[in-house]
Amino acid sequence: MIQALVFDFDGTLAELHLDFSIMKERIAVLAETHLHRRPAPASMPALEWIEHLTREMPGANGAGEAFRREALELVVDMEMEAAQRGKLFPYTRSILRDLQAWGVPAAIITRNCSRAVRHVFPDIHRLCPCFLARDHVDKVKPHPEHLKKALSRLGVESARALMVGDHPLDIETGRRAGTLTAAVATGRVGTDELKAAGPHWVFRDCATLWQELRRLKLIEKRSESPRRSP
Repeated sequence: MIQALVFDFDGTLAELHLDFSIMKERIAVLAETHLHRRPAPASMPALEWIEHLTREMPGANGAGEAFRREALELVVDMEMEAAQRGKLFPYTRSILRDLQAWGVPAAIITRNCSRAVRHVFPDIHRLCPCFLARDHVDKVKPHPEHLKKALSRLGVESARALMVGDHPLDIETGRRAGTLTAAVATGRVGTDELKAAGPHWVFRDCATLWQELRRLKLIEKRSESPRRSP
């Protein structure tokens, strides 16, 4: 029986407006000023690529830390720009209210910055008190620490939790943390690619997921209220 749900944010509970290809192009331009060559955008995610490029920078003059600081500022600027156009999916608040009414703990974890998420979802702490953005953790997903920190706050064992996301990284996160996993096709990744990531379930969207969890009796109402994060 599933005792807690942990959601990704962008592409899962909210529209995804951030273009990571453009982000990597801008990171490459910035890196060129320090490396004196423009690196080709890597296949790794943007945050991990920034760390990789930082290690390539000459160390004597502090170029690496300067680049890292500027690159992360660039990322935040793009996240905030995307947040101006962002909005929750129509069913997001309803699902979170249902989970509260059922006494089922829920969390939101994201690689996005907290300011951008709060701009799109200003009442997030009322509907989902356990919210961990990039700036709340030392290691972001797919590192399992991000998800495990949320589960620790919820007081739920990994094996009893469901990680929900729109990207293979979310499935990897759940697998590494030992949770059940569900993919939703509301981001930019197609159903076939999501299935290839090996989740336990693939759904059209979170509304369908919530409906099916109840229909299949994989989740039940609890008499106790969910624990809130401190």
